[in-house]
Amino acid sequence: MPDLLLELFSEEIPARMQARAADDLRRLVTERLVEAGLVYEGAKAFATPRRLALFVQGVPARQPDLREERKGPRVGAPAAAVQGFLKAAGLASLDEAHIQRDPKKGDFYVALVEKAGRPAIDVLAEILPVVVRTFPWPKSMRWGSGRLTWVRPLHSIVATFGPETEDPDIVPFSVDGLAAGDVTRGHRFLAPEPFQVRHFDDYVRKLEQAKVVLDPARRKDIILHEARQLAFAQGLELVEDEALLDEVAGLVEWPVALMGSFEPAFLAIPPEVIRTTIRNNQKCFVVREREQEKLAPKFLLVANIEATDGGAAIVSGNERVIRARLSDAKFFYETDLKTRLEDGLEKFKTIVFHEKLGTQSDRIERIERLAAELAPQILPNASEAEKAELVAKAKRAARLCKADLLTEVVGEFPELQGLMGKYYALAQSEDESVAAACEEHYKPLGPNDRVPADPVSVAVALADKIDTLVGFWAIDEKPTGSKDPYALRRAALGVIRLILENSKRVNLTSILIEHSDRFPKHDWASTVFGLLDFIGDRLKVQLRDQGARHDLVDAVFLQGIRSAQKIPGTENVRDLLLIVRRVEALGQFLESDDGKNLLAGYKRATNIIRIEEKRDKTSYQGAPDPELYRQAEEWELARAIDIAKDDANAAVAREDFAAAMRAMAVLRPHVDAFFDKVTVNVDGGGEEKKLRENRLRLLNQIRAATLAVADFSKIEG
Repeated sequence: MPDLLLELFSEEIPARMQARAADDLRRLVTERLVEAGLVYEGAKAFATPRRLALFVQGVPARQPDLREERKGPRVGAPAAAVQGFLKAAGLASLDEAHIQRDPKKGDFYVALVEKAGRPAIDVLAEILPVVVRTFPWPKSMRWGSGRLTWVRPLHSIVATFGPETEDPDIVPFSVDGLAAGDVTRGHRFLAPEPFQVRHFDDYVRKLEQAKVVLDPARRKDIILHEARQLAFAQGLELVEDEALLDEVAGLVEWPVALMGSFEPAFLAIPPEVIRTTIRNNQKCFVVREREQEKLAPKFLLVANIEATDGGAAIVSGNERVIRARLSDAKFFYETDLKTRLEDGLEKFKTIVFHEKLGTQSDRIERIERLAAELAPQILPNASEAEKAELVAKAKRAARLCKADLLTEVVGEFPELQGLMGKYYALAQSEDESVAAACEEHYKPLGPNDRVPADPVSVAVALADKIDTLVGFWAIDEKPTGSKDPYALRRAALGVIRLILENSKRVNLTSILIEHSDRFPKHDWASTVFGLLDFIGDRLKVQLRDQGARHDLVDAVFLQGIRSAQKIPGTENVRDLLLIVRRVEALGQFLESDDGKNLLAGYKRATNIIRIEEKRDKTSYQGAPDPELYRQAEEWELARAIDIAKDDANAAVAREDFAAAMRAMAVLRPHVDAFFDKVTVNVDGGGEEKKLRENRLRLLNQIRAATLAVADFSKIEG
């Protein structure tokens, strides 16, 4: 079958847009092919700095013929309806239609519409210009007198279609006066002359000859291989950077790795500053001593040309720029070292964090107080002296953790905030834990980021994130749909990971209640319970990603913290670590036969109660009357419920959730026996009515008993 080759050749496409553009091109073309009945075998899209290319393999030579029946109006319908039907179906008269009999709805006209499939090349000639004109660039421009918008001026279009074994046809279309053809160009400097291409393999081969590597993945491999080899030859190793590699691969069509150097004196600057300076300004890689963290005074750049001087001029130019940039960075760093971190805190009194949440100084004071309150919960078994020391360090770290935002280096490189705080704190002889917390209090920044483990860092990181969550909840700035401008979902996930991955026992409810008092007047209950729901949702996502069932999180978490009932043990549900342990225990229990059967019995009981309460317009909560038990199964179920409830509550109180589940399992045979032997909805009034109501109350006790471990109504299945 024929293949399609499409190339859109332009001025330089920004590297950050290339991958998305290639994917959009593939998607837009192939979706329209499928809609047109042209089901293809495969499609690949590619991007270089100056071209988007698409190869669609195995496209049918023509559309399939269509044959369909089109239903028309009823026989005897008004003339206008009949004429509309004839026009839509392409019929000259009703003689070309036939009548379909329908005894119930009446007879109606039916037209048999046959439409011959069109050649695929004609369909492509309609599809491709629409794709070009409507292409979804994040930013685009117009040039000259044309009306077409493209990311950069579009110079030529290649569009060939045909079997691999034959000379392809050119898809006949044009966009804004630019006609599709079979001619393209190679590297801007190394092979600027136009050349003709046929099929995809021919296209790739000729591009390679014209010094263009089409596949960005292959360009990345070339860059990585050459950079590693250059570093190895110097006894060094490349500091790999996947994001920079992606960007550089989008800047060159013919990658050539070169090595430059800078003065060793610049190594006195923190290595992250050197790396960021070289990376951000010149898109170059740094290298380090082999099997060491120490940087070497060299860098690797990627040129887009095979220079006649071996790249000497290119290296020299990059060295001059990097030397100047490192000189600036060194000046900024040395200037920052002359001022102690706390000496700049006064400026935060004039810097607004948020118009409704006060200044940065207000925020730092809140974080400092909250960190001091959290610290003892981070090390609950420590001595009083150890707790006091931890509180002091947490307060100090919370006070200094934002100070580096005012420094010259962070002003130049915002991505180094926190990290520079650590360097400056160490330079002024702060405790190592305090310095580490200045860096780590922002962590974790995402689901794959490292979670701090040092108690000071954990306390300050939790305080920072909880203050953010409570503050924005208090002023009703919550995430909506896909919008989360203050990264509150990330903050909630950070709280969860800090607690769970460090196995910390934190009473989240009381912390949120106390901290909400530090904000302007608001509905604290709405803030706290809304946040608990929000964190619960984030926890469900986290546990689901780890393979847990979200309904079990609901059963354990939401019931406990939102219920107004004083169920013994539910205060522990506010502890995220215990939530996870409960979920794990509940999941294991429900995998057992006892768990499955008890859940089935619970569902049966609650369904009966719900139906009868709705019918009787009353509630069957409250204790049943033992005097009305008439069968042994009623007595045995009642005794089993009392025993299970007591044993489960005791197990929950000592945080033995597996034992709590085993206590619930005792109910299973008694629930089965009750349903097998006892008729709940006995007919009649008087004594029979009292028996029915009492048995419904007894069934409700099953529901009440299970609340000791979870809300079974939230469990699916």
